[in-house]
Amino acid sequence: MKKHIDFWAYAGTILASVRSGVLLTTAAGGRLNTMAISWGTIGIEWGRPIFTTFVRTGRFTRELLEQNGEFTVNVPMRGSDLSLVGKCGTCSGRNVDKFKQFGLTPETGEQVAVPGIREFPLTLECRVIYRQEQDKSAMPAEVIEECYPQDVGGENWGANRDVHIAFVGEIVNAYIIGKDDAPDDEDDDDEFDDNDILDHVKNSGKILDEDDFDRRPDDED
Repeated sequence: MKKHIDFWAYAGTILASVRSGVLLTTAAGGRLNTMAISWGTIGIEWGRPIFTTFVRTGRFTRELLEQNGEFTVNVPMRGSDLSLVGKCGTCSGRNVDKFKQFGLTPETGEQVAVPGIREFPLTLECRVIYRQEQDKSAMPAEVIEECYPQDVGGENWGANRDVHIAFVGEIVNAYIIGKDDAPDDEDDDDEFDDNDILDHVKNSGKILDEDDFDRRPDDED
């Protein structure tokens, strides 16, 4: 069961959740993967609602996005296991099936061929309409020093020389995954209170930045 929502009404709480950490799910060629992100924007471009995500060039997620330009953004709510965000950001989907490893339940997408995640119920379905590799020559020196140290190879976790690619996804659907036994038109609105989303931000203990999740033991993530 999915409760369809006007995502604009949730935009502020979604972005607060992104800052604390959400999941980004991709699928292509029979492979399914999810990664932790805490960089992202919601906006409007070309008259279309968009979510822009930033993925380093060396990431396994980047490869899947290049093959199938669709993704879902998976936002935790009250009752979500927040440790899953960190776990999904500290191993490579190239080597590990994170859904099996961490007990994540895929929920079939409606407008895209990428699932949502039952354990992270608030879902944005997105279709890539533009991609742009970031240009280091246009960045402030302090950003390069902090985020793209040129003496750190892409095989290292955390900040390294690999730049990000901005994937601009048109938001084509938005919903909250609920209980199987509750019809879509009979949900109790209290089950989907905005506070359910914000609770995990307030209780997470600290605000994480992207490189808290951007960890890979080798060249695969």
